[in-house]
Amino acid sequence: MTPRRWIEYLVAVLAGNAIYFAVLFRSLPPSFRHDPGRIDAALLLDFLCCVLVYAAIRLGSRHGRKLAAPAPPSEERRRSG
Repeated sequence: MTPRRWIEYLVAVLAGNAIYFAVLFRSLPPSFRHDPGRIDAALLLDFLCCVLVYAAIRLGSRHGRKLAAPAPPSEERRRSG
C-alpha cells in the first residue's frame, strides 16, 4: 500500500461524503437520508458515491499516465508522416 493510494482513498471518501451530504442529501426522500448510528439504505448510497469518486480518480490517473507516456518509435513515425 503506497502513500499515493492512501491519499486517493482519503480524497475519495471526503469527496464522496461531500457529494452525498452537500448535494444529494437535501433532495432525497427521507428513506434515503442517513440517520447517524444506523445502517440503512442511505449508508449504501453514501458508500456508492465514495466508490464512484474513487473509480474516477483511478481512471483519471490511468488516463493521465497513458497520455504522459512516450509513444513507441513505430507510432512516432506514423504521427509525423
